[in-house]
Amino acid sequence: MARAQSSSQTSYETGTAEGPLDIINLYDLEAKAREVIPKGAFGYIRGGSGDEWTLKENTRAFDDRQILPRYLAGFDAPNTEIEILGSKLDVPLFVPPMAAHGLAHVTAERGSAKGAGDAGALFCAQTLANVPLEDIAKANPGPKWFQLYFMEDQGVNRELIQRAKAAGCTAIVFTVDLEWPDNREADERNNFVFPESLTFPSIPNAPVGASLADLGDIFKKDLSFADIEFIARESGLPVVVKGLLTPDNARECVARGAAAIQVSNHGGRQLDTVPAAITALPGIVEAVDPDVPVLLDSGPRRGVHVFQALALGARAVGVGRPTLYSLALGGAPGVQSMFETLKEEFQLAMKLAGCASIQDITRRYVT
Repeated sequence: MARAQSSSQTSYETGTAEGPLDIINLYDLEAKAREVIPKGAFGYIRGGSGDEWTLKENTRAFDDRQILPRYLAGFDAPNTEIEILGSKLDVPLFVPPMAAHGLAHVTAERGSAKGAGDAGALFCAQTLANVPLEDIAKANPGPKWFQLYFMEDQGVNRELIQRAKAAGCTAIVFTVDLEWPDNREADERNNFVFPESLTFPSIPNAPVGASLADLGDIFKKDLSFADIEFIARESGLPVVVKGLLTPDNARECVARGAAAIQVSNHGGRQLDTVPAAITALPGIVEAVDPDVPVLLDSGPRRGVHVFQALALGARAVGVGRPTLYSLALGGAPGVQSMFETLKEEFQLAMKLAGCASIQDITRRYVT
């Protein structure tokens, strides 16, 4: 097996399995994926920053909320369909932007995009993808957005935005919390760099065999609210600002042109000791107009977690690491299995709580 942590490597071997997965719960996927993803790459995917307090808190904080069911609701099958920023989904779930799906499986973003689409979830293509945007679009003809890491070169930003529109992406997700990569100690211990064989076709002249910090040098460091206005003006699409944790920050982004807010702490991979995403969610929901969709990623692993997030005001919930773990274990069918497992858990939570539709899930269902 090729070593993922060598800057001199020219090849990289990881998952090639293709097929549905028998999943008991999403937590089990991590241990199984560890067996098939090379050590350095697995550390990059799994790890967080600093002491990983926020990484752990993202999931633990769901335990601070309890569901309050209403029985005798008089329905059988709940309806999980939603529409968000014009995207119609079978389930309020999405794949948030994550770098380098090729670390998990040979199909890279082709596999994760197809698996998400086949399960009726939204896919967010990303700047740090290992396959071109156009290939992602072919793999998933369903709803998809594009996540933009804002570059110093405005010409590159314009080109990426236009390519995303041409590929059928209907919103631009503007990540604002990665101006500087934080200290991810697993990567340091493993001397991890992205394998030379995994390129980033969306980034012109991207360094080969680079670390995240090397790639980060291409990104604009002095992000501002004016960049939201630029993206909205150049794209003509809704702009989702991703990475916010405070109400005043969210309010100002909406005032400057954001159509939606994505509550996220980058999966615990940036500033450690910031609140869990689910903890920050209610304040942001209350701070913006009800017509402004608020999404959440970072931490959900259960159908009840999805239910809790929606009850606290989220419109949809992103599932990050389990997507890459299931991709590593089964390719596109593996990702589809993961989302279907989570959907079944979520539907069961709706039934047991007494909610016939997404619209029924409100604050009165959580403490």
